[in-house]
Amino acid sequence: MQVTTHYDIPGPVPFLDVDVSADKPMFVDPHAIRLSGAPQPFAADAIQCMETFFHEVTACALSNTQSDQRRGLALLQRFTEPWETRLGLAESGIQGHGGSDDVGEWIWEALRGDARMLVDVGILTQIEDIPLFVEGVAEDITSDLTTRIIFGPLAEFTAQMVAQFPQFTAAGHGTKKVERQVWDPQRRRWTTAVLDLPVADGRALVLVPRDWARATLLMSAGRFYETSTLSYVQLEQAAVTQDGKVIKPRKEDLKKQQALGRGRATILEVVRRAHANGENLVEVFKSFVDSKYEPLDDDRINSKLA
Repeated sequence: MQVTTHYDIPGPVPFLDVDVSADKPMFVDPHAIRLSGAPQPFAADAIQCMETFFHEVTACALSNTQSDQRRGLALLQRFTEPWETRLGLAESGIQGHGGSDDVGEWIWEALRGDARMLVDVGILTQIEDIPLFVEGVAEDITSDLTTRIIFGPLAEFTAQMVAQFPQFTAAGHGTKKVERQVWDPQRRRWTTAVLDLPVADGRALVLVPRDWARATLLMSAGRFYETSTLSYVQLEQAAVTQDGKVIKPRKEDLKKQQALGRGRATILEVVRRAHANGENLVEVFKSFVDSKYEPLDDDRINSKLA
């Protein structure tokens, strides 16, 4: 049963009309939050949480001080499955991959290892860049990480929706106070907050703005590989005919080359080569993604949430 049916709220509504009793295959997308820029002030607050969290973690990753390194890893190991949103698939999220300790260690090892140069030179700069370079991190884990980082702004958005729609506290429905971990962007640390959240199907409910989640990430590793990564290699391997015509190899042919197989290793190597030639492929990719961005229409959202 969807939120609007459960509470008898007439549509349309500015939040994702999720099923109150079952998770659905949509995922909170940090780049979608950035591009939507709404609703305010919640989008700005969410972006501040994402920016300060990622800056803190990457600063620790670049530090040679053991205390900073312990802190950076610890910051990445404070995530639990955000079931309150009713989004995502548990088997493919954080808990389905061994829990926050394992997932945090994957990301930390990448930031301290293969991807460290990308952090150091300003290529890997935002939370949505992580799935481009960290094996095992896709829409499910990215959604879980992002949801926990922006849990405070999501709770504030939920409170506004409760105030806007009296049905949340009518006809026997109500809210309850719960303690949850939230990111403090001013102090740049995890803290605990007491939040007043609606209750549906016996569990606390956190509402998500309708344009903050998608069925697939805007900035997925697969999309990056298929577009900006292989496009750069096409130029690397292009030939110029005697009459000056540029002949580029087909992407399908490039994929058959042993050194260009689909995966993070290929992406990382090509991004490094591009950087050595003065080009930031992540920025190129973001420009491409931004130019193609359109909010999902109601039919596409409803097909995922029904």
